[in-house]
Amino acid sequence: MTNKLKGVLRFLGHNKYWIVLIVGVLVVGVVDENSFLKRVQLESKISDLKDQVEEYNRQYDRDMTRLRELETNPKAIEKIARERYFMKADDEDIFVLSDDQQLYETENETAD
Repeated sequence: MTNKLKGVLRFLGHNKYWIVLIVGVLVVGVVDENSFLKRVQLESKISDLKDQVEEYNRQYDRDMTRLRELETNPKAIEKIARERYFMKADDEDIFVLSDDQQLYETENETAD
């Protein structure tokens, strides 16, 4: 055997516990499918999903409040019909103001 091979074997013999420990930590910490890195990623994803659930619960509560109001108050139905769907009574006129013309003019000015 050559001197280099004997030196490597001697090094491995003296440090075998450290080598096994380092390889084990690398496998458990990074490589394995249940690794520490994967766990941190999954915890982050769980946190994001919990935030989404909280937002959906808040939205549900708002919608349920509005639904209860619609069921109990006939004026609320009229208000929503006027605001969202531009419905009107027979004796009134509705004017819808928008900035569409201004956007159209600014686009034409830049195109010239």
